[in-house]
Amino acid sequence: QVQLVESGGGLVQAGDSLGLSCAASGGPVSSYTMGWFRQSPGKEREFVAGTIWNGERAKHGDAVKGRFTISRDNDQNILYLHIRSLKPEDTAVYYCALREKLDVTIPITANEYDFWGQGTQVTVSS
Repeated sequence: QVQLVESGGGLVQAGDSLGLSCAASGGPVSSYTMGWFRQSPGKEREFVAGTIWNGERAKHGDAVKGRFTISRDNDQNILYLHIRSLKPEDTAVYYCALREKLDVTIPITANEYDFWGQGTQVTVSS
């Protein structure tokens, strides 16, 4: 059973940078597309970024393009999200997700992903 554990969230100020990590275990996780989503109160879970199994192709959501960068280290089975120029509207719980399909698509809808972490809170103060 795949397990995903996020870390790196916290309280930061607008304009700061932050790095999130997701440690994956419990299967051939390096074979699958992985992604980051976020959710704030009263809103649907929003696609942030995703990358295919080898990290050679990535997709970022329109709201974060140019500020967020996804990457992965398949030797360590860790997915990263590098964030800069944080804004108060980036405040949310950030979730790591894995799509257990052997393909190279990067879906942007949450129901296309099969496993989820527990989430890590990012709060950006103005």
